[in-house]
Amino acid sequence: MKESGYRQLLKKRKLKAKDINSAVKFVKEFETHMEKKDQSLDSAQLEALKEYISLLTQEGKNSLDRLLAIARYFYFAKNNDLYVYLASVLGAINVLPDIGERLATIAGEETRQRVCEGIEFPPVGAPQEDYPKLTKTILERMEAELPTAKCKEVMTWNYHKVPAEVFKEAKKRFSKAASIDEYLKGEHELLVEELRSHMRKGQLWFEQEITTEVLEYVKNNQEINTGFRKGDRIFKIKIPYAPKQFLEEKDPAKKRYYACHCQLVRTALRDSKPEIHSTFCYSSAGYEKLHFDVIFDEPVEVELLETLLKGDPRCRFAIKIPKGKMK
Repeated sequence: MKESGYRQLLKKRKLKAKDINSAVKFVKEFETHMEKKDQSLDSAQLEALKEYISLLTQEGKNSLDRLLAIARYFYFAKNNDLYVYLASVLGAINVLPDIGERLATIAGEETRQRVCEGIEFPPVGAPQEDYPKLTKTILERMEAELPTAKCKEVMTWNYHKVPAEVFKEAKKRFSKAASIDEYLKGEHELLVEELRSHMRKGQLWFEQEITTEVLEYVKNNQEINTGFRKGDRIFKIKIPYAPKQFLEEKDPAKKRYYACHCQLVRTALRDSKPEIHSTFCYSSAGYEKLHFDVIFDEPVEVELLETLLKGDPRCRFAIKIPKGKMK
């Protein structure tokens, strides 16, 4: 284990000393597990990690703190495959329960109980394959209880709890821009430079590997992760979750799998089952509109134009500019 460098990373992330010590302990326990199998931590493969998480789950040791510590180590060690896997499974754990909570807020506790009756949510660290059937069941029950518009309202939410402060500097840039068009153009230029920096350093951008081809793909289309205004709407496309593989893949079904960010449905796209209604993708719309909620100082309307669950090659959204906010 590269302990010194890992501790420095955690210090930069402003973890407390006791939390850093706990994180190091968790990683060392995984290292000991690997050594018993005549393998090393820094050459660990994905199957070994999955087997270890399964063992932790059986022993009741699959805590979020433990798996997050291991994920951060693999980010530091640039073991991208293992880091991305852990980031994906950890990102999924609270979404379904939180959908239930929002459902209760909008439609009442009795509705939530009917929709979630008998549902057992997967444990921390559960593989992506454990989610699509549950997702389908919850969505179908909700659609049986509520009209489509209400279902979309439930799903259109910030389920990853991204704080508004993330967009603080963007809001300042927006206030200084002469127009929405100027702002969006500038934001896209900043995005491209950020991606270029990550590519040069060999660092992941969130979970995305940035190659020359990926950089050019984003650079050539301002809609990708930024937005382009036409009339009173801003059109936006999600960058593929695995952009390198997405650009290399020829099979349409596999391309949709590589494009999808949602850990609750991705494997359904890969395996072509179960079939999940595209209403679920309004959860993604809720994330994509958040930036504009902040810069416009009010909740914006968002429309889902294209979605991978419908067989489209991408997820594309239209954000309506609020009245009085055009410039």
